Amino acid sequence: MTTRHPELTDLGWSQWFDQRAECDASQSIARVAAVDRDQLLLLDGQDSFRAKLAGSLLHRHRFPHELPCVGDWVCLERRPGDDFAIVHSVVERRTALRRKSAGNAVEYQMVAANLDTVMIVQSCHFDFNLKRLERYLVMVMDGGADPCILLTKTDLVDPDVLAGQLAEIEAMGLMTPVLTLSNVTREGLDALERALLPGKTYCFVGSSGVGKSTLINHLIDRDALETGRVSATGEGRHTTVRRELIRLDGGALVVDTPGMREFGILDAGNGIESSYAEITALASRCRYRDCTHRGEPGCAVREALDSGEIGRAHFENYLKLRQESDFNQMTHAERRKKDRDFGRFIKSVKRDLKDR
Repeated sequence: MTTRHPELTDLGWSQWFDQRAECDASQSIARVAAVDRDQLLLLDGQDSFRAKLAGSLLHRHRFPHELPCVGDWVCLERRPGDDFAIVHSVVERRTALRRKSAGNAVEYQMVAANLDTVMIVQSCHFDFNLKRLERYLVMVMDGGADPCILLTKTDLVDPDVLAGQLAEIEAMGLMTPVLTLSNVTREGLDALERALLPGKTYCFVGSSGVGKSTLINHLIDRDALETGRVSATGEGRHTTVRRELIRLDGGALVVDTPGMREFGILDAGNGIESSYAEITALASRCRYRDCTHRGEPGCAVREALDSGEIGRAHFENYLKLRQESDFNQMTHAERRKKDRDFGRFIKSVKRDLKDR
C-alpha cells in the first residue's frame, strides 16, 4: 500500500496516519525521536534536526500528556536558514503507552506513542515478578500496542529456574509471546532480531538494571547507549536517562526507556479486560451484571476460583488493579472538573472587569 508520504514509511508512517494528519499545505511531517525539556529532536527520513513548540500548540494543549512525546508524528514549519523547526500540531496517535504520573499526582505521563510492540523486559535473576508483569501487560494492552515478554540474564539462573518461570507465565493463560535471552552469551539474541521487523516500532520497558540498554547496544552493534557496569551480584545499574527512538540497521525502530519500577494504573478498563480475558469471560456468566465477585450468589468467577480453574493470586491482582484504576480515574475526573470550574470562574471575572 502506498501513502502520500512514502519517504516516511521507513520511520513507521502508514495510510492510517495519512487519513488523520491535518497539516497545512505549507507544513511538513516528521517523527519525534527525543524530547529534551522544551526542545524536540525530529526525524524526517532524510535528516535529524531540532524543533520547538509553537505558542498556539502550547495554548491549545496545557496538559503534559497532550504534548509531543517520543514516537509522535508532528506537523511542522521549517524555513531555510532557521536553526529550529516550529511544531504546530500532533498527528492523532495510533497507539500510546502511558502510566499514572509518579507520586500523588493523578495525571497521565506519556512513555511513548505509535508503538507496534512493547517488549516487557524482566530479569530472570532478580527482577522476575508476576504481579508487576501483569501491571505492565494491562497498560500495554490498554494503549493498543501488542505486548511481548522478554526474560533476560538467563545465564545467571539454572535451567530449572527458567523453566519454572516460563511455566508460571504460561499458567496465566496469556497469548503473549515470550522470548528469553542472555546479553552475556547472546543466546536468544538471533530470535529477537528476527522478531524486529523493518518499519515497525518497538519499545523496551522494565525496571532499572534488567539489561535494556545493553541489549539495544547489541542490536545496533555499537556502544551508542551508555551502560552501567554490572554489580558483583549480577544486578545491572540503570543508566538510561531519557527516552529515545533509535533506528536499527535492519530497519526496525526501538525506544529505550529509563527504568520504571512504579507503573501506576489510570483509566485502564480495556487493558484489564484484555489482560484478564478468562476472568472477563467468566464474569459475563455471573447472575448479576454488577457482580463484584466477592460473595454474590451465582458468581461464575468465584466458582472458577473455588474449583482451581483460576489462581487465587491472579484473581486478587485483577481485583487490585481494577480498584486502583477506578479510584485513580475517579480522582482524575474530579480534578478535571475542578480545573474546568476554575477556568469558568476566571472567565466570568474577566467579563465582569471588562463590563465595568
